[in-house]
Amino acid sequence: MSHQRRLRFKTLLMVLLMVLCANVGETLLKIGMTRIGAVQLTFPGIQHALLATLFNGVIWLGILCLIGFTVCYMTAVSWADYSYVMPAGAFGYATQTLLAVAVLHESVSSMRWFGVSLICVGVMLVGQTNPNTTKSSSSSAAEPVSNPLVGPLAP
Repeated sequence: MSHQRRLRFKTLLMVLLMVLCANVGETLLKIGMTRIGAVQLTFPGIQHALLATLFNGVIWLGILCLIGFTVCYMTAVSWADYSYVMPAGAFGYATQTLLAVAVLHESVSSMRWFGVSLICVGVMLVGQTNPNTTKSSSSSAAEPVSNPLVGPLAP
């Protein structure tokens, strides 16, 4: 398998994991916040919401999934262009809309479905391009990054 095909495969796999983690995490957050109820924008209302959030396991599962999204995202952009990863990840809008209908029982208008369809067409176009268009030298990847506050950082 050529380097470009391998890069495209592993990037798309990571983007799929990104979408899965983000969609499940966001759906769990919605379920958890629905259980808590509408947050009142007053000091006691915000305090109540924060305390209720601390003891809501569904919200913590959602946060864990969103941490998984962050790890997948950081991994994908470490080897592929940001301009490839983010539009490819926009496929998550389609799956999130499907989850909103199937799991949350939301009603989605035909105008929203049309917008989601346009996003999917854009994702398919981006998916046909090279994941990495910038040249990265292997020597610079092995050098430690220097931070003026703490000194060199290990690779």
